[in-house]
Amino acid sequence: MSDVLFQRGRLLLWGVCLALAIALPMVLKSGFIVSLLCQISVMVVFALSYNMLLGQTGLLSFGHAVYYGLGAFATMHALNAIGKDGGPLTVALLPLVGGAAGLVAGLILGYVTTKKAGTTFAMISLGIGEMVAACSLMFPGIFGGEGGVSGNRVVGKESLLGLTWGPQQEMYWLIVAWVFLSTVAMFALTQTPLGRMANAVRDNPERAEFVGYDTQRVRYRMLVLSGLFAGIAGGLTALNYEIVTAETLNSHTSGVVLLMSFVGGIGFFYGPIIGAILITLMQIVIGGLTHAWLLYFGLFFLFMVLMAPGGIASVIAMQRALWQAKLFGRMLPHYLASAIPVAILLAGLVGLIEMAYSLLAGEGVGAGDTATRVLGMELHLSSPGPWAMAVAITAVGALSLRLIGGRMSAAWHQALTELHGSKA
Repeated sequence: MSDVLFQRGRLLLWGVCLALAIALPMVLKSGFIVSLLCQISVMVVFALSYNMLLGQTGLLSFGHAVYYGLGAFATMHALNAIGKDGGPLTVALLPLVGGAAGLVAGLILGYVTTKKAGTTFAMISLGIGEMVAACSLMFPGIFGGEGGVSGNRVVGKESLLGLTWGPQQEMYWLIVAWVFLSTVAMFALTQTPLGRMANAVRDNPERAEFVGYDTQRVRYRMLVLSGLFAGIAGGLTALNYEIVTAETLNSHTSGVVLLMSFVGGIGFFYGPIIGAILITLMQIVIGGLTHAWLLYFGLFFLFMVLMAPGGIASVIAMQRALWQAKLFGRMLPHYLASAIPVAILLAGLVGLIEMAYSLLAGEGVGAGDTATRVLGMELHLSSPGPWAMAVAITAVGALSLRLIGGRMSAAWHQALTELHGSKA
């Protein structure tokens, strides 16, 4: 009975998420937000496809952008090939071309890379990724050189149910449909014998071989399927931006999807979804507010590695366990009390970082009494006042957090002790 209720609850959750995703652009009615949602949705599929390797099979890849980029280029070439002879329905199915390109690349490259596991696999994937990225500039006939390959997703004269995929909102709905189908398919894969054996190969490959399974074959199949979904993500990004450049194939793209999976939590299916949403928001929103967003991103990643190595999903899972054990209410006041010094500390640190970045960028140097705009405030960086204020705010936040954090840490350890005792 409990399993039936759990399955119904899962279906209800998936339905609510789909309905919310469809309704968001109609409620918000902002072109920027719709474009942001499009990019987030594509990155969700990309991150989930990567987690099929890292989280489910234990394969750390530094070249996953190869399948994503090849899928994007294949989709763009297919879009240009159909030209005016195509139509909205044909365009809607073009992500399958990207998926097929990613699958074929997985069949070819995966046969070599999955011969080994662990560090060797990671280094081989890095080498192949750099090789393909270099080829993208050596063969401009295929990859378009530095300018990339562009196209027009509005083709044909007839519309499909009034949809032409021209407006960004219509493109968003198409992306949501593919993201939903891909996410359901990847989740279903985790429940299959192949998905279970991938977990076994990740946890104990020697035992998997002992019971008669070919670990290399399991790794190979998972990489091929991962390439399929990465190619679909690449096809969606090609239709969304109507241009594909060599950047989709480079190591930076591979690094970003790795960080999305790790920050979100590779041990949970929904972890990469959280990571994709958060990292994309940091790239676009925070990147639009400050030039120092990469520094913030690095500090955030360092914090996650030190404080929550299991990712954000592991923190959520722990709070869920506390809730079920009726211990969450005890920790909630400590969480709320800690939020105040954390906010003060962050305000001080952000102020110091922004002022230091402006100063190093040359703003205010030799400017006399000219004020520099930092975080919406006009500050004179040549005077000690703003620096002293930022240092004081940081110190107050750090001292307050040390005081309140000690109490929260004691309460946290007590709650964990009771939680483990109740499970025993």
